[in-house]
Amino acid sequence: MPDLLIALPFLAALLLALWPSPLLNIAAALAGFLLSLTLLTAPREVEGLLLLDALNLPLVLLSAFIGLTTAIFSAAMLPAEGFSPRAARAYHAAFQAFLGANYLALLADNLGLMWAAIEGATLATVLMVALHRGAAALEAAWKFLILCGVGIALALFGTIVLGLAAQPYTGGGEGALSFTALLRVGREADPALLSLAFIFLLVGYGTKAGLAPLHSWLPDAHAEGPVAMSAVLSGLLLNAALHAILRARAVVALNEAVLPPGALMAGMGLLSLLLAALALWRRRDARRFLAWSSIEHMGLAAFAFGLGGPAALAGVLHMLGHSLVKSALFFLVGRATLLKGSQRLEDLRGLVAGHPGLGWALVLGFLAIAGLPPFSLFSSEFLMIQQSAARLPWLALPLGLGLLVAALALLRAMQALCLGPATPDARPPAPAWGGSWAVLGPAWAHLLAALVLGLALPAPLAALLAEAARIAG
Repeated sequence: MPDLLIALPFLAALLLALWPSPLLNIAAALAGFLLSLTLLTAPREVEGLLLLDALNLPLVLLSAFIGLTTAIFSAAMLPAEGFSPRAARAYHAAFQAFLGANYLALLADNLGLMWAAIEGATLATVLMVALHRGAAALEAAWKFLILCGVGIALALFGTIVLGLAAQPYTGGGEGALSFTALLRVGREADPALLSLAFIFLLVGYGTKAGLAPLHSWLPDAHAEGPVAMSAVLSGLLLNAALHAILRARAVVALNEAVLPPGALMAGMGLLSLLLAALALWRRRDARRFLAWSSIEHMGLAAFAFGLGGPAALAGVLHMLGHSLVKSALFFLVGRATLLKGSQRLEDLRGLVAGHPGLGWALVLGFLAIAGLPPFSLFSSEFLMIQQSAARLPWLALPLGLGLLVAALALLRAMQALCLGPATPDARPPAPAWGGSWAVLGPAWAHLLAALVLGLALPAPLAALLAEAARIAG
């Protein structure tokens, strides 16, 4: 069944390249979501080059859900993008190709195949960023390609070194890059090679995950690409890259003689958090603002996984909550920028007064992304602080300071966007499909899911996430 889930979007991409129908795009995304649900009852095992386990299953389900809601939102908002017929074909084909590559990256047992899938997903998003073909869009796409190209090259080198470290014990061939095989030999492999491999993998895939210091492509890509693209970029690609780091960490951490991978992840995550928390106060573009918030939250997730133990559960929950809330915010802010004809925060004021459904959804979204209860990000951030204070008290102060500075910046932006008198609308085209429910419905669905994760995590899902945390470390 995982192979069918991967193949379906690629087939849909071929069809959409010939016939760019938004309804066909929705149908393909819906079929993918229904297929992903069948994985709940599928055996957790290796099947050829693919692996299904507790770590990638919730991420696959999340990807399918966000893929579906983004396809619905995209269908409604497509006229406002002003695409030519050729650009519409490229957009829809790239969207489905991205989903297929993302599924493959999450389900691959072979680390080389995972690398190729993440590169494929990156190329698909680069194409979407460049579709408007303005100077700023082309510059953002080029920056995205160059910086992530550097990152993926570093990740490739790390993958090769990891295979070399395991080769004497796996017999070479595909087994040297199989995650399952690597877990069996990680204790015996050369610790120097394992340490070198993890450093390159962390920096390489960390570039894709939006972690400092190679994070600067992310705000430009979000600001210049199509509105719907930001949701899948921030909600899915960043998770796939962090998932690759977690797979490598699980192998390297088995060997006690290596450089501590958890400390490296925690340090990189904390740097990303503090840098983004300060940068949020200087942003004036709404979509760049949300992109910097993504850097902050991916840093938090990396920090949690670096701590390991019970904090790893906070990391898994944080990845899910951030993807749900951030993609909802990109839907909402994207709609607001099209209504007002501007992406500047000062031009988007008074959304509660001018557009109540949109404005109140934004209020809830900003409260959620700021880590306030009762949403799931509050639970994950509370657990991070608790674990940090109990195990490494000296880290609790910068962690708490970063969270406070970022939360205040987010609440200030919420006040600026949502409250006060409304600014005039630019009267963009009406939604092409589904009316207002297709524009706001996906965002409200995401916020409801984040609320459920924060208030009443179902017992089967809680057990699944606990197992995922055990695998991640």
